[in-house]
Amino acid sequence: MKSKLALCGGRKTIDYDLKRYNPIGSEEKAAVMEVMDSGILSDFLGIWDEDKFYGGKNVKVFEEGVKEKFNVRHAVAVNSLTSGLIASVGAIGIEPGDEVIVSPWTMSATAMAILWWNAIPVFADIESETFCLSPQSIKKNLSSYTKAIIATDIFGQSADMGAINDIARANNLKVISDSAQAPNAMYNGAHAGTLADIGGYSLNYHKHIHTGEGGVLVTNDDNYAERLRLIRNHGENIVGPRGDVDLANMIGGNFRLGELEAAIGIQQLKKLDKLTSKMTDVGEKLRVGLAGLEGLRPPVVREGCTHVYYTFPMVIDPRAIGTSREKILGALRAEGVPIGKGYVNIHTLPIFLEKIAYGKKGFPWNSKIYRGSVRYGVGTCPVAESLHSESLVSIPICAYDWQSEDVESVIRAFHKVWEALPL
Repeated sequence: MKSKLALCGGRKTIDYDLKRYNPIGSEEKAAVMEVMDSGILSDFLGIWDEDKFYGGKNVKVFEEGVKEKFNVRHAVAVNSLTSGLIASVGAIGIEPGDEVIVSPWTMSATAMAILWWNAIPVFADIESETFCLSPQSIKKNLSSYTKAIIATDIFGQSADMGAINDIARANNLKVISDSAQAPNAMYNGAHAGTLADIGGYSLNYHKHIHTGEGGVLVTNDDNYAERLRLIRNHGENIVGPRGDVDLANMIGGNFRLGELEAAIGIQQLKKLDKLTSKMTDVGEKLRVGLAGLEGLRPPVVREGCTHVYYTFPMVIDPRAIGTSREKILGALRAEGVPIGKGYVNIHTLPIFLEKIAYGKKGFPWNSKIYRGSVRYGVGTCPVAESLHSESLVSIPICAYDWQSEDVESVIRAFHKVWEALPL
C-alpha cells in the first residue's frame, strides 16, 4: 500500500530539523582564544617589511600546512576566494580588453574577477553529466583575444583539467582553477585546484573548510606566488622599495586573512580528510539509494576522479516521470527533504545582458580597449540553460551534519514520492 504523501496530508518523512554543519570543535576554540589572548588579531603591514608584509604567525603556519597538504610550492591565504580570484587574474598578467573563458555555472565572483581588471568574460557551456566547464565548448569560444580560462570545479569534483590544459598549451593560455567547492577532490591522483597555473579554495562558512570567511590560493609558479602576495597587500606601496620592475596589475588591495581565521584554518586543515570523507560517504550512500528511480539521474563521477559532494546534484526527466520538476520539488520539500533547483546561469544576469559595469556607457565592452565581440543571454549556453530551467535539482550536502538516519530518511522520502508518481 502506498504511503500518503505529506503534500496530501500524510505523515512527513523527516519531521525534524537537520543539524547545521558545524566542524568547529575544542581545537578551534583553543586556537582562537590563544590569538585573542595575544591581542594580535592581524600582523600584516601594508608597507615593505621582510617579515610582516607576509602576515602573522598563524597565516604563515596555515599557508605551510596548505602547501604540505596539497603538495604545492606556494600557498597564499586571502580574506575570501573572491579576493583570491581577483588577485589570480591580475597575477597571470591579464590586460584590459583580453577575453577570459569562464563557466556560466559558478559563483558570480568568478566572472567579476575578470571584469575587475577590465577584461571580458566569455561564457562557455558546461558538460551535461558533471556540470563542469566543457572542453568542447571552450574550443568553440576561443578567439584571437582569448588569454585565459577559469575552470570551476563545481559541486565537489574537478573539471576535466587534462583536456583543458591541452587546450591552454595549444593556444598559449593561462588556466585558473576555482576549486571553492572541491578541496580534497582528486583528479587522476592530483588534488583539484593544483593542476592549473593558480588554483583556489574557499574557507567560507558553508564550505568544507570553515573559518567564517577566507580563501587560499595554490600555485607551483614562484613569480605568480609573489605577485599574488603583492596584490593581496597593497602591492603599489611595495614595488618601489623592493625594486620590482614588472608593475603590471600592481593595484593592490587589502585581501589579507586575519590571525583568527588562520588559526581556525590550521585546525580545520588537520580535519580535512575526515570532513570530506564524510561528505563523500553521504553522497555515495545517496547515489546507491536513489539508483534505479525512473527519470532521476544521480551525480556522475568522472572516471579517475573523486567527488567531495559540496552538493548532491541530480537531473530529473519530467517527460519520463510524467511530472514537472516544480511538483517533484514541492512533494520532496513537504517530506522534509532540503532540496532546491541548483545554479543560476550567470551569463543571464543584468550586468551581462545590458553590458553595464563601470559607469553607464558599457565599459569595458563598448570601449576602445576591447576589439572583440561577445554575446550573452539565452541561447549561448544551451546545456546550462536547459538544466537550470527544467531538470536540475540538488541537495546541499555541505550545509548539514549528516547522520546515517538522515541519509536513510532522504532516500525513503524519494522512494515515497516516486511511488506516488505521476503527481
